[in-house]
Amino acid sequence: MKTDIEIAREAKPKRIEEIASSIGISGEYLEHYGKFKGKVNLSINDEKLKDQDNGKLILVTAISPTPAGEGKTTTSVGLVDGLCHIGKKAMICLREPSLGPCFGMKGGAAGGGHAQVIPMADINLHFTGDFHAIGAAHNLLSALVDNHIHWSNDLDIDPRRITWKRVVDMNDRSLREVTCGLGGTGNGIPRQSGFDITVASEIMAVFCLATDADDLKKRIGNIVIGYSRSNEPIRAKQLKADGALSVLLQDAFQPNLVQTLENNPAFIHGGPFANIAHGCNSVIATKSALKLADFVVTEAGFGADLGAEKFLNIKCRKSNIKPSCVVIVATIRALKMHGGIEKANLKNENVDALKKGLVNLERHINNIKKFSLTPIVAINSFILDTKKEISAIKDFCKSLKVEVSESTHWADGGKGAKDLAKKVVKICKNSKKKNFKFLYKDDQSLWSKVETVAKEIYKASSITSDDNVKKQLKIFEDNGYGKLPVCIAKTQYSFSVDPKLKGAPSGHEISIREVRLSSGAEFIVVVCGSIMTMPGLPRVPAADKIRLNKKGDIEGLF
Repeated sequence: MKTDIEIAREAKPKRIEEIASSIGISGEYLEHYGKFKGKVNLSINDEKLKDQDNGKLILVTAISPTPAGEGKTTTSVGLVDGLCHIGKKAMICLREPSLGPCFGMKGGAAGGGHAQVIPMADINLHFTGDFHAIGAAHNLLSALVDNHIHWSNDLDIDPRRITWKRVVDMNDRSLREVTCGLGGTGNGIPRQSGFDITVASEIMAVFCLATDADDLKKRIGNIVIGYSRSNEPIRAKQLKADGALSVLLQDAFQPNLVQTLENNPAFIHGGPFANIAHGCNSVIATKSALKLADFVVTEAGFGADLGAEKFLNIKCRKSNIKPSCVVIVATIRALKMHGGIEKANLKNENVDALKKGLVNLERHINNIKKFSLTPIVAINSFILDTKKEISAIKDFCKSLKVEVSESTHWADGGKGAKDLAKKVVKICKNSKKKNFKFLYKDDQSLWSKVETVAKEIYKASSITSDDNVKKQLKIFEDNGYGKLPVCIAKTQYSFSVDPKLKGAPSGHEISIREVRLSSGAEFIVVVCGSIMTMPGLPRVPAADKIRLNKKGDIEGLF
């Protein structure tokens, strides 16, 4: 059996100008990054796309992730290929992969089998340099903060109250807590700080939520980097940082255009994690795609409890976009793990374990319905799936009056997702966007918003925190940030804060460890349980097997 990278290497891509032309992007709006990658100049939105009708937006999400795999990106790619296979004008919008997982344990994020976006190796590594630009912009702001304090500190920034950390796009646990400014007066003022991974950066969130270049600059200017000695918030625009940071992001802010294995167009742009950030590709890419295609497939990170919840409550709220259909990806393997089976035993048929694990799927289905959206279950088919196991899922979905489709896109590409594509189109045609509703209202208290997500989505009995967290939320509200949505950072593996609790636990507590203001992104980050905004590498990282062979081809990237 060929590996993903072997399949990608054998692909016959079209030149990027051909892909652009297929969706009406002429050469004057395309900037080449080699033969098979390009960026789309944002001027196209005002000069050509402004008056175009929007296509239908399809959100792909999944059950709670397990080591068995769900294949959300693979299904997203398979679905867009399936839509094109049945004659629809469709394209896909995905996030860019982070180097951290690529060299850690999760692997790449370009799909798999015969449902991939290409050039796979480029996309999973440095791609067009967007993440480097975001990291540079973020760290420039860090440097400007320290430089201001070093020379004059006219803003009276309190070094003890600086909340702005530095970032790097790699899993490096040793950088979580650092002391900077050591070595004498010429090296700044000693203070405690730390690093987050780039995908957790507020610059990344701002980048992905901004609607245009002016909005990007405004949001950057509104970022609060810390507080003065009189406890007044200090914003990036007070440091005159918004202009320089916007310049660094100018090229990166243009959506990246690539293609699927079947030569269908794909925007891959931005990449916040869903367990520690809001987990969606850029608004600018999504909105542009909706003008260019009749059907746009996008995804939200991890399971629906994290990615889809944030997509709907944050991205849709901020961008005024609404999906017409939500695809929930499930695998029989993963459902059996939720039913209590260890990974080593997944090869054996076990309908009883599968049925026990279906409670996880049911929870996600019910959660999507709370937004007045119509879900469809996509069974991402594996070769060892049995007829009895597939029938059990189909019967279960039928009992819930939810559409379901067995999809073989991994093995068969778009042809294998034809049934899924037809059912999605039908749902889109019957959808009523006016029925869409958010889970909570803007004028609820921040504590109430977190409580609503915890009780409604996670089925928790309560949320808990120490007095400092409650005090900080009150300060945010007093400073005018009470109407912002909440972005909950927690483990992706469970509805609880305990990653070992699979299935559909209920009645648990959600413990809030800290809260962070993201005033530029316009949400409040709520850090729960033991989740880290700077992940570490596993005992055996994927980096151990990644290498160049004698031909100069990359091996071990998955």
